Amino acid sequence: MTEVTPTLPVDHRELISDLSGIVSDYPYADPESTLAVLAGDAAEALGREATPQGGRERTGYTILLHATCWYVSARIFSKSLFASYTRVLEGFRAQLDRASCTCPAGAHPAELDSEYEVEAGVSMLTETGRAAFAEDYGLDPEESAVFDCEGFLAGLADEALDRLHEAHQELFGGIDVSHLDAQFVRDDGRIDVVAMQEAISRSWEDNTGPVALWSARRWLTGQVRDEERIGVFLCLWMGIAQSYGGLPPSYARDLAAALATIDLDVTCEHRQHPWSTADSTVQSRYRAVVHLYAPDDHPETPVPAELSARELWECPVHYARLAQEALKDLQGWRTMRGGDDEDWED
Repeated sequence: MTEVTPTLPVDHRELISDLSGIVSDYPYADPESTLAVLAGDAAEALGREATPQGGRERTGYTILLHATCWYVSARIFSKSLFASYTRVLEGFRAQLDRASCTCPAGAHPAELDSEYEVEAGVSMLTETGRAAFAEDYGLDPEESAVFDCEGFLAGLADEALDRLHEAHQELFGGIDVSHLDAQFVRDDGRIDVVAMQEAISRSWEDNTGPVALWSARRWLTGQVRDEERIGVFLCLWMGIAQSYGGLPPSYARDLAAALATIDLDVTCEHRQHPWSTADSTVQSRYRAVVHLYAPDDHPETPVPAELSARELWECPVHYARLAQEALKDLQGWRTMRGGDDEDWED
């Protein structure tokens, strides 16, 4: 009699494909809705704890939530999805006794590849899937049994919960940038716009977001002298424009509030404004601003002499056009990163 090779159900093969695309950061299924469905299915499994099916699902979903929590934390700005993940992981964690582990030292899979973890998690949901996974990877019964170890699963749940709690604060909480006062405020209380520009230009230090947020808060509190206004506003604008992956709501709220202070319904008779002459490169913009504030130290500028008058820099239409561009970027972040309106506006 021919032995039948175990195979995964079609829907589980599709789930592996969808989740693998997400964890590899090349999703083709919508990540937010796909992961919301995953969390919802896992929540239903919580109620089947006492059944064999529930035991298998607890293993599979704990592994899957751990595998995908990194994407949730870094790519999706949705409080409701964070809450769903946290609630289910806490539910599974309450069922797991870490001290019950009797596995020999080194038996638990360590530093799992995310796509392997997705395949393992989906496979663990059913007996057929487990058999197929064991056959594909040549696992003996003892190696397969490790995936169900409560100590192993508790470790995954704890790690995922720690990451979610940390990321929730980063994405939605209050960000402290007061330490930048020491870098950007001189002893006489004046703002050092050149130092701000130098910080933005060091992109490898991830300075764009903090500088933009510091500028926005300085702007909103009115701690900006007249001669500093355009410099601070350009630092705010550049921090937004150069945050190519988008900044989270913890930043975007104050950025949007600062931009909302600009009157967009204005007109002028100027044919052109200074910023429009700077190329859309970090270096060109940098040279334009530092020349404006320290021309002797930074003589090179892309802004022609005929467009360098302060009147043109400070024109309300100049501010309005900059604000309109920045607001488009903020809206793009919301579209790209998902979440509800209240996630971005609280």
